[in-house]
Amino acid sequence: KALTHALLKRLKEKQLEALLQAVESRGGARTACVLVPIEGPASRSSPRLGGPSVPEADCGLSPPPLSPHVLLCRLFRWPEVRHSAELKRLSVCGQHGRAEGDSVCCNPYHLSRLCGPESPPPPYSRFPMVEQSKSAAFPDVYKTSSDTGAWAPSLPPSLPDQSLSPDAMKQPCWCHVAYWEHRSRVGRLYPVGDASVAVFYDLPHGDGLCLSQLTGGGISESTSRTRAKIGYGLLLSREADGVWCYNRSQHPLFVNSPTLDGLGARNPVVRKVPPGYSLRAFDFQQSMLLQEHQARHENGPYDPNSIRISFAKGWGPCYSRQFITSCPCWLEILLSVR
Repeated sequence: KALTHALLKRLKEKQLEALLQAVESRGGARTACVLVPIEGPASRSSPRLGGPSVPEADCGLSPPPLSPHVLLCRLFRWPEVRHSAELKRLSVCGQHGRAEGDSVCCNPYHLSRLCGPESPPPPYSRFPMVEQSKSAAFPDVYKTSSDTGAWAPSLPPSLPDQSLSPDAMKQPCWCHVAYWEHRSRVGRLYPVGDASVAVFYDLPHGDGLCLSQLTGGGISESTSRTRAKIGYGLLLSREADGVWCYNRSQHPLFVNSPTLDGLGARNPVVRKVPPGYSLRAFDFQQSMLLQEHQARHENGPYDPNSIRISFAKGWGPCYSRQFITSCPCWLEILLSVR
């Protein structure tokens, strides 16, 4: 409490207002950075945010200093966070992708928890999944699993040229987003030219792809229930090392892409992304290796540049839904990787 009080006293009125807006909206509103100066090397007798002042001889016994942004993340979002390595700065933050300067942004909603790529949470990585076609952009044919004999139903093509308006086709974009409800695509393809895009159902003061404005045919009861769980949805961002997915909703996301499957994988891997977490959904470097490998070994249709994300509902052998086409609400991200 003393550390928190000391930190909050250092904030100016506008910074406190931005912090209050971020906390009250739970990250739904676009808020400014809350910058706190980084303290340089000081004498051992000076107070620090990491703990009480200690004499030189006791420095090996004192806990490591607690960074200001970690402190506010613990206070307002994740009490269990212990180190900044567990956090990822979001693309909406003004300090994203920049080298650390004289100050650090402490807005807790400019940060997320980090899903490590080497340790998928159980039970979604424990069981081999029924093999289905990895073609998301042109999924007209699904392959039959050599292990189970199971197969997935065919889907209509996902990237017809007439889906895009002339203005959208002129704009350079790094991906297109398709929204699906079960086996039916709803609305047109959404082109993304900015570095990040929000996909949501209900977001105060939000811009991006609003799913509540998309209407298809008859909406089933399961689709209606899942739509209500999308809420703030997700944030997709193209970054130097790949495409990242941040879960802004109050329910988990389930993600699959060729680079999550890994080199030589026979079965797709579906990753669970809890609320408040970020996952690198597509790895650019891994993608180049996979495309070279698949060019030699793939016998069927294959799209190496796609991501599939289901809202609130997982799919696979540990669920009643074996295929993503059985999920009520899901996205198909068609990447324009060059």
